[in-house]
Amino acid sequence: MLGVIVNVITVLIGSGIGLLFKKGIPQRVSSAAMVGLGACTLYIGISGSLCGENPLILIASVVLGVITGTLVSIDGAINRLAETVEKRFQKDGENASVAEGWVTATLLFCVGSMTVTGSIQAGLTGDHSVLITKATLDLVSSMMLASSLGLGVLLASISVLVIQGGLVLLAGLISPFMSTGVINEMTCVGSVLIIMIGTNLMGITKIKVADFLPAILFAPILYYLVSFVCL
Repeated sequence: MLGVIVNVITVLIGSGIGLLFKKGIPQRVSSAAMVGLGACTLYIGISGSLCGENPLILIASVVLGVITGTLVSIDGAINRLAETVEKRFQKDGENASVAEGWVTATLLFCVGSMTVTGSIQAGLTGDHSVLITKATLDLVSSMMLASSLGLGVLLASISVLVIQGGLVLLAGLISPFMSTGVINEMTCVGSVLIIMIGTNLMGITKIKVADFLPAILFAPILYYLVSFVCL
């Protein structure tokens, strides 16, 4: 779990530094930075979405994912939890919600091949090099995100601990199923969600991205279903 713990610490440190910078940034500058952050997020999402090899898996995963997420109201649950934090900590005049920062940072920190392969590698062999490299990248990313999105980015450290920690602990069970194809499809679906976040940050859309989160879990299921049917 060393790599996971290091990653959690870097997110906490980076977010803390970003929150300190946020206090001295004028609102108009913060708004402009949000647009720039959204554009960079779009780039990250578009780059990752090109990993997919089967558009049908992407489409089916997103559709089934948002249906599931909407039925169980994931966005509503996250917002109710975030409201409690906002009432306690967020200052008047701050535009970015805790929920937005939390979901945005969670997807950026926890979606991608480095998260999956690094966690499985750490769990199976004890080699934490990939996760520590990722932690360094997340340190810088969390600074920039927290300076624009606020406290919610700090809460993403919990997501990193749960998701990456879970993958490390379950590495022996899930590694046989995490082929390159599966990881690519999961990265593709997750990256499409990151694109949605980018358009939200730029003020173009107001998509409830949290309701789409189950799509990432549908991707490996559909990958193996398609592989079985095509045999």
